[in-house]
Amino acid sequence: MIKLMKKFIFAIYSALLICSAYCSCANPVKDIPLMGNRFLTFNTIIRVNQIEVSRNKNVGEDERTWHTPDRVKKFREAIEAGFPGARITWAFSWLALHDTSANYLQIRELVAGYHYKYGDEVTFIPGAYFSNAYNSIDQVNRDLHDGLAKVSEIVGRNYRPLSVVAGFLASENQEYLAKVEGLHVCQGNIWSQYAIDNQDGDGSVSYPYYPSKEHFCKPVQGEKDFIDCVNLDGWTMDFLAARREGFAEGFNSRMGVGPIETLGKFGSKIGLEEMMHTTAIHYDKGFELNGFAWVTNCWELCLPYDVSDLTRWLDEIKKRWPNTKFITQGEFGMVWRKHYKTNKFNYRFEEKGSGIDGSDVDKEIRWFMNDKFRLALLRDLKTNKENVIDFTNYTLKAKEPVSGSTRNWSLMGEINQKQTRIQDKPRHIEDLSEDAKLLIRKYYPELTKQQ
Repeated sequence: MIKLMKKFIFAIYSALLICSAYCSCANPVKDIPLMGNRFLTFNTIIRVNQIEVSRNKNVGEDERTWHTPDRVKKFREAIEAGFPGARITWAFSWLALHDTSANYLQIRELVAGYHYKYGDEVTFIPGAYFSNAYNSIDQVNRDLHDGLAKVSEIVGRNYRPLSVVAGFLASENQEYLAKVEGLHVCQGNIWSQYAIDNQDGDGSVSYPYYPSKEHFCKPVQGEKDFIDCVNLDGWTMDFLAARREGFAEGFNSRMGVGPIETLGKFGSKIGLEEMMHTTAIHYDKGFELNGFAWVTNCWELCLPYDVSDLTRWLDEIKKRWPNTKFITQGEFGMVWRKHYKTNKFNYRFEEKGSGIDGSDVDKEIRWFMNDKFRLALLRDLKTNKENVIDFTNYTLKAKEPVSGSTRNWSLMGEINQKQTRIQDKPRHIEDLSEDAKLLIRKYYPELTKQQ
């Protein structure tokens, strides 16, 4: 009897320890306010195939050789070396969750361990980025349900992530995440992506927002179209580079903090300069304008770059902005959700070019983003002329394409920064439509003349 009692007490004690550990990992940011802080989030993707169109169909390269336990260890060590105490988000594709080879079995065990060691988030990525370009809404929902269940099984102790990584994710799927799966954060848009990679999705704001039921790029306008899922950008862009279409003029429109367009193209020295330039857009002037700042990055585990450069970027951030909060993607989304119950944000950004690639040294760009519209003004520093390059009115009706039917999920407004249509030619702000100017005056009366 005494032995049984001891075993029972020990079991209860062990359960309490496990619960305590789980709870501390699950909600370590409850007292961190959004305002007054700089945030850094970072996710990495572990796949088997480059683009897993569906559970049994792939497009692109097989990435098995790049995914080894040793690479996983070195990658996580590089992050800890550059920013001790960092918590990152790991996203597994369907095949990576289910592959039975020795490497993937060990990788899953390692990453599950990082949740308990570092507080990392472990989650699922449907379709390895572009699920809605290939699959129906219902199929994506099934993948989300089964993928998240598999993640919980792998991590154990009733674990559930706070978010998913998706690249792009349709509004109906984001609504499913919130209502059925109980997840209220989704990396569900890649800001400004157009004519590059396997899906387009230009038209959203670049900081967090609640998406409308009409379109994932459109901020919700009221209770009827409200989705309680914080929609996050995929990685932080250089605004000047991002205004281009794909590789227009020989530049990469995705350049910013991402490693492919910086380290991969320019090497360590210039690549890190551009990564820091983009980071500073948000942590310096952006912080001043918005009261908080956010930089996010995605570095796929398969990328063949020296992780010491990742360490150097994080170390520079830590030195220059020592109070930066480096937390998981899901945690940041929940911090934002706690502050903003509705889309009552008013984001502003200003950038002068770095002179690297498409970040024109003779240009200055100003972005204005709220729940009703987004507006971009581009100034030529040589002539001092400033023109509108984007005005997207979110009060107008929007509609997503049929899931699985097309790659183009963009939300194009009266004038779009990519300049793919005749109407997109830059123009003076006074040459916008009267409806556009009326809406702009409600928020920024200093930008247009009063009638």
